[in-house]
Amino acid sequence: MAEGLVDGRAPRTALADGFDRPAPTFEQMSAVADAVLYEGYLLYPYRRSSPKNRARWQFGVLFPRDWVEADDPVNPGVSGSADSWYQQTECLLRVRRPDATVRLRVRYLQLQHKQVEDAERRPVESLTCDDGTVQLTFEEAVPREADLVVPLAEGVRTVRVSAPAGTGGEPLPCGGGRVVRRREEVRASTTLEAERLGADLFRIRVRTANEGRAADPRAPRDQALRQALIATHTLLGAEGAEFVSLIDPGPALQEAARNCHNDFTFPVLGGPPPAVAREDGSVSALLLSSPIILPDHPQVAPESPGDLHDAGEIDEILTLRTMLLTDEEKREARATDARAAEILDRVDTMPPEVFGRLHGAIRSLGPADRPAPVDRPAPAGRPAWWQEGADDGLSPATDTVLVDGVRVGGGARVRLRPRGRGADAQDMFLVGRTATVAAVFHDVDGSTHLAVTVDDDPAAELHGWYGRFHYFRPDEVEPLGGTDVPDPATAAEPSPGPSPSEA
Repeated sequence: MAEGLVDGRAPRTALADGFDRPAPTFEQMSAVADAVLYEGYLLYPYRRSSPKNRARWQFGVLFPRDWVEADDPVNPGVSGSADSWYQQTECLLRVRRPDATVRLRVRYLQLQHKQVEDAERRPVESLTCDDGTVQLTFEEAVPREADLVVPLAEGVRTVRVSAPAGTGGEPLPCGGGRVVRRREEVRASTTLEAERLGADLFRIRVRTANEGRAADPRAPRDQALRQALIATHTLLGAEGAEFVSLIDPGPALQEAARNCHNDFTFPVLGGPPPAVAREDGSVSALLLSSPIILPDHPQVAPESPGDLHDAGEIDEILTLRTMLLTDEEKREARATDARAAEILDRVDTMPPEVFGRLHGAIRSLGPADRPAPVDRPAPAGRPAWWQEGADDGLSPATDTVLVDGVRVGGGARVRLRPRGRGADAQDMFLVGRTATVAAVFHDVDGSTHLAVTVDDDPAAELHGWYGRFHYFRPDEVEPLGGTDVPDPATAAEPSPGPSPSEA
């Protein structure tokens, strides 16, 4: 049953500002949090023999301090793959109720060595069973998490986030050997501290540290990993309060946001994005502090049928590549790790309609955001995708540029003449083709570009519909007959009367 749910509904909490909102549940961030937890766990092609799977565990790794500082102290950084012994998150919390509380969950992976043994209990790298299945010795991981609830009035609270050592064995189905899994103890703690900055503003500090001592401070990294917290990240939820975005804190809290110091982590607002942006900055009752840089309100695409453990993954491409693995490669991947086998099973049984959804989706354009056809300006109430009027004095839909004495703008037809040196390679295929101008854009460096759709492109209307254009400089186009566009500055002026001599 989902945490904090009652009869399938989230309990509601009346806030001091008069709003009745559901108490935050971490399940709203579970898909993103799991993607962070297993980021880089096992990369395509999901085989042990792949070089990329011989150098794993790169993000959010907290080693014993004496191992990390065997040569020099660590240099704090915002996020990324630097090895450390601690992780610190600082964020801003705006209080709405005097009895506000903060809920915290620390999550990480504990390394687990999977050792294959033959019938004589001798360690082996691989073992083939009578039914043809293969078992491989490999480094797995076990997910761990610890929870903490702190009323803001208490200020400071510490929780143990350690994981015990363990050993377990299981016979293989073929009866010719067994698999033994061993874990070493991980010793760590997390401290949450609330510091009041104002009447209704707190700075929350969360510090997770590895408190163990390395068996050998000079041991190789793969050995030190056995005592490390891997992919460490923190989930925070507020009841009677809301977290302030450090990316978009609003004018009044920009200085307080700059004074938040985050080491080896990057906090962002969680949960779905608000329907309407707030003028005083972005807020949420949920926050995710990740070793991977993310935007506020990160979401996993609903079309994605499951995690592929690859940063910036494109599900369609990785799915196609996985489908093309040979039977032998798939056999090795299945033997490497249970999560690799899950990926293969999902890909091999994926229905066509599910695979079809992976091809892409347009989310940035609603019915009111579609650009108008190129032969007329966007009507009122239907803004173009380029945010008409966002820059003072510039209007891509109505601006014009002088080309060979002809004023060219939206709706004008031109012939494409890409310059030879420095032109985009794909533009060279468009030499001599006719196109229709959709808009005139001005870069920050003062240069001008024409956004066009190619006339004989079967998808020209679709490209114009969602704003996908080719871009050319004015000296790369040739105006065609009848393309003279009136200058808006002179078109609005009344026609002058006859001169005195003519009168």
